[in-house]
Amino acid sequence: MTKTVHLGYCSNIHPGETWSDHVAILQKSIPIVKASVSPDAPMGIGLRLANQASLDILEAGNLSAFQRWLSENDCYVFTMNGFPYGGFHNVRVKDQVHAPDWTTPERTAYTIRLFGILAQLLPEHLSEGGISTSPLSYRFWWKTPEALETAIQTATQNLLLVLDELIKIRRQTGKILHLDIEPEPDGILENSDEFIQWYQNTLLPLGIKHLQETQGIPPEEATEHILNHIQLCYDVCHVAVSYEEPKMVLDNLAKAGIRVGKIQISSALKVDLAEAAEQKIEALRKFDEPTYLHQVVARTPAGTLDKYPDLPEALAAFSPGKHVEWRIHFHVPIFLATYGMLESTQADIVDTLRLQQKTPFTQHLEAETYTWGVLPTGAQVPLDESIVREMQWVKGILKEKR
Repeated sequence: MTKTVHLGYCSNIHPGETWSDHVAILQKSIPIVKASVSPDAPMGIGLRLANQASLDILEAGNLSAFQRWLSENDCYVFTMNGFPYGGFHNVRVKDQVHAPDWTTPERTAYTIRLFGILAQLLPEHLSEGGISTSPLSYRFWWKTPEALETAIQTATQNLLLVLDELIKIRRQTGKILHLDIEPEPDGILENSDEFIQWYQNTLLPLGIKHLQETQGIPPEEATEHILNHIQLCYDVCHVAVSYEEPKMVLDNLAKAGIRVGKIQISSALKVDLAEAAEQKIEALRKFDEPTYLHQVVARTPAGTLDKYPDLPEALAAFSPGKHVEWRIHFHVPIFLATYGMLESTQADIVDTLRLQQKTPFTQHLEAETYTWGVLPTGAQVPLDESIVREMQWVKGILKEKR
């Protein structure tokens, strides 16, 4: 693999569900960030388009105007975030971040549209781009094992319609675009183990059959198409919340021959309950906010894991001695290791980036902290300043020699 690495930040940090609203914020903030973190070289951007924005950008020359703006400002788009479909700021998101899910034609059409946009935005000198997406659906929407299995089958068939488009784009342009599936606690695919099992036992068999029947592609070639175009989005926060070790995750993916489309550089909250548990839980209450899902995975003294769908349920179930550690799906600023009595999983980011430095396993790195507006008051600083701090922190880690 080439050692060329593209680093950017995800624009889901910024609000704006229409293109006019979103691009206005990008045009204000990106030059400020670039002046600090990449003044003398092109800067990569991870573009997030809500469904409405993805429709708007295709109207009235908006896409070509944005391309000109990117060129004039020495910026480029190399990855996109296609996970949140609709409202993502200043509304109650919670489990609706998965809606519409991969069982629906709406999710399929939206993702195909995003790939059409990325194919045009990706600079000519880049041969690869990716779009991250949800882990099929939200697990708790499916009330029986039979309903869950039906959802998995339907979602996988819809993913294969996207695969068809990606194969077509490659034949037309030579660009390898990949859909990067992002395991998340309480998604149908919660962690890397579930992702690998689904990939091997469901995606590959269905995909090989689909490509044979619809395009006459032989199994070996079909397998390579799937491996090229459907990959993993390695969200460091999500991996940490699941108590997965980065090296083990990457080793297991390599053994399975599955590729990593991008690293989303993100950090979770962590609470060591071995000491001062009551005080730490009280400090954690400041992070209980109504916008996003904050799944909690708690480790018991015996080493087993208890799971809670959101922070309020975990707080209500707390009792001293029940758990030795909590990890919370709350994307906190990556440049901080502690929040008063609380900690973050920043060390997992460092470990992951060290592994990337030693043996590069992806070309795409994307900082993704989107919770600035819901952080406790004491943790909030101006947004552009925060983005700069995150990007500079990542660049500092990447420059360290080990």
